Order: sequence, then C-alpha cells, then structure tokens
Amino acid sequence: MKKPVQDMSTMEDKSDNIVLFYPQVSDLAKQYVVDTLNSRWIGQGPKVKLFEDRFSKKFGSNRPAIAVGSGTDALHLSYILAGLKPGDEVIAPLFTCTATNIPFLYMGVKINFADIDPETMNIDVNHVRDLMNEKIKAIVCVHYGGLPCDMDELQTIANEWNVPIIEDAAHAVGASYKGAVIGSISDFTMFSFQAIKHITTGDGGMLIVKDTELLDKAERIRWFGIDRKSKQAGIWENDITEVGYKYQMTDIAAAMGIASLNEFDSHSNHRKTLFKVYEEELSKCERLKIIGSGFNDREHGAWLFTVIVEDRYTLQKKLRDHGIESNQVHFRNDRYSIFKEFTYGKIFPNMDKIEEDYLVLPLHTKMTENDVKRVCFVIKSGW
Repeated sequence: MKKPVQDMSTMEDKSDNIVLFYPQVSDLAKQYVVDTLNSRWIGQGPKVKLFEDRFSKKFGSNRPAIAVGSGTDALHLSYILAGLKPGDEVIAPLFTCTATNIPFLYMGVKINFADIDPETMNIDVNHVRDLMNEKIKAIVCVHYGGLPCDMDELQTIANEWNVPIIEDAAHAVGASYKGAVIGSISDFTMFSFQAIKHITTGDGGMLIVKDTELLDKAERIRWFGIDRKSKQAGIWENDITEVGYKYQMTDIAAAMGIASLNEFDSHSNHRKTLFKVYEEELSKCERLKIIGSGFNDREHGAWLFTVIVEDRYTLQKKLRDHGIESNQVHFRNDRYSIFKEFTYGKIFPNMDKIEEDYLVLPLHTKMTENDVKRVCFVIKSGW
C-alpha cells in the first residue's frame, strides 16, 4: 500500500482550521446533564427509558428501542437476539468500521465478506447474492456515510433464504429509503451515539428491534442477564439463566441524547444543506467523483461527504496546507490481521479499484456554507 508523503495526524482546532469532525454538544445538552447530576439517578434510570421512547417514536415507528453503552454493544446484542451461534456464518461488509465485525469474533461466527458497490461504497448486492448458502444465518449491511443501502434488493435475498437483516446505521440517523425512515425497515437496526456522530451521548448506542417479543430478553442481556424490572419490584427470583453483559446506558448519557433529539431536525437539516453545497460546488470537477450523490429514492443522512479523487495524497496535502483536514475514515477489514482467516485467498476487485482514492471532506455542525465553499475553492484550484 502507498504511504502518505507527510504527517496526516489529527489537525489542531485553531480558529482558521476546518477540522474533519467536531462533536455536537449544545448548551441544552450541558444543562440536561447538570440537571441529571443533581438528581437521584445518574446510572440507568428514567431518562434512559425516556430517551428510548422518544427515539423509537422518531426513528423506529414505535418499535422497541434498547439503549446501550455503545454502537458496538448494540451490534453484539443484535447478533445474539438474531440467534447466531458458534459455527454459524454471516455476510457482512468488507468496508466498514471494525465494530461491525469484531463481535463475530467474540461469538465464533464465520464472516463472509462482501465487496463494495463502487458507486456508493455500500455492500454490493450482487456479491451478497453470490455468497448466499444454507449456512448463512444473517445479512449485515452498513449505510456508508449516511446513504442507505439497496434495501429492497437485500430484503428480497433475505426473504429467499429466510434470514434476518441487521442494519448498521451508525452513519444514517435521519436517513430514509423510499420514504421509510432508517430504523423502521429491517429486523434489527443499530445506531451509534459515539462522540462525533449526528447524536452524541459521549458514547452510546441504540438497537431497534422489529419483534416486540425480544424486548424483555434484550433488556436482560443488557443488564448481566438480570430481570431488572422484577428485581426493582422486589419479585426477582434471584437467578440468572442466560449470559448477560454490562451494556446499559446511563442517565447522564441519555440526558445528552434527549437534548439532541429535541434539536435534531435543525442540526440534521444543516448537515444536509452543507452536503448539498458540496454537491453543487464539486459536481463539475473532472478529477473527482462524489459518493452517494444523485439518488431520488433515498435520503442521505449526511454524516460523511466522500469523494473519489485522482492522486488522493496530493489533494489531501494541499488541503492540509490550507488549514483543511481530510482523511480516510474507515478501511477495508481484510487488511487487519484479526480477520485474515476469513479473507485468505479472497479477492475484492471493487474495493481494490478505489481503496487508495477515496477521501472524506469535513462535514459537521460547526461548519458554515462558506466553510464548505472554502474547501471547494481549494479543490477546484487544482492539485
């Protein structure tokens, strides 16, 4: 693999710099946290339940929502609820944060990696179909950058083989597919509230489940396997019958989440406006292709703005010289040693084609439209 020609470490947050990410923590969120710290409940309490209910109503069509300590917790929980066992096989994206796939290593589940669609950097539906066999027990998809995958096609495949779809929607809160909000479509949908996501709780996650009968089990597994409702009601039989984890969210985190939900539409609209300005400014740039642009059947969640460019390192260096941070945010998982047993001898031609050429440009709520135009001006001046 090629190496960068200069230091591309995290850029300092100086007044003239445009950094790649910036957490969205409002004054309202700070107030809600202080109020929570002054209350009886700072661990998992009533604010977690309130956050779950409000999130479910806004993004999950009132399906059960389970708040947890991270998006990775939510993914692991979904894999357990989907019934995955050691020796089972799944299809999962090659190109994603490792959090999507690491829980399979905990569980002894074999990963069949699917290549990307080079037009979207989402999972390649045709490769998914080629990989299907009777051992596959789930299909996992990631909405890269906030652009929904081809959910109709994936659901058709899942229906043919009678397996669940698990959506990793860490990038896609506020996105929609054919009028359906992400969170209301598949058997399981995970959201991330990590520091730089649309909604942040410092760290945290949410799992939306389609089957309401799984709620009690999910809540037990989240809390060591204990039936917490019965315990607090004084009727718990003091037995644990299934392996649980310490995956709960705290009321401190939930307070930030509740505040973020109250302000979400405004912040989401701002991000989507910035995305559109990028599209307008860069649409005619000959040495660059925008990922996730031009779809009429789905709405982009606008977490990342990604481009495919010629001579990516030279452009990245030029942007940095002008006080603009850019980088590759996620990487193909077959480059990591922990996944080698699943990728030996496998080829992924679509990923090979663009792995050196994709670049993520700054997109966050601290930016203005003029900031985006400044980034685009530097790009359009050539590299």
